Amino acid sequence: MKNIYTLVDKLIRLILTFLVSTATTERAFSAMKIVKTIPRNRMEDDFLANYLIVYIVKEIAKRFTIDMIINYFYSIKERRAQLK
Repeated sequence: MKNIYTLVDKLIRLILTFLVSTATTERAFSAMKIVKTIPRNRMEDDFLANYLIVYIVKEIAKRFTIDMIINYFYSIKERRAQLK
């Protein structure tokens, strides 16, 4: 009996994992369909991947302000100047 329940448990876990992984993939392709319009058709793979990440996690990206981003890059510039 114990062996049968172990197999059933593994089967249920696999099925649940499959549903989640399929939904994530479908969500990514839906986002790509929205993002990759005719004017953006020639963007490079790296830029497209980064743009899609920001689009998919837009709730997190909304927390950042332009000032936060500018300050971050300004601090990087200061650190590079100190290294020289």
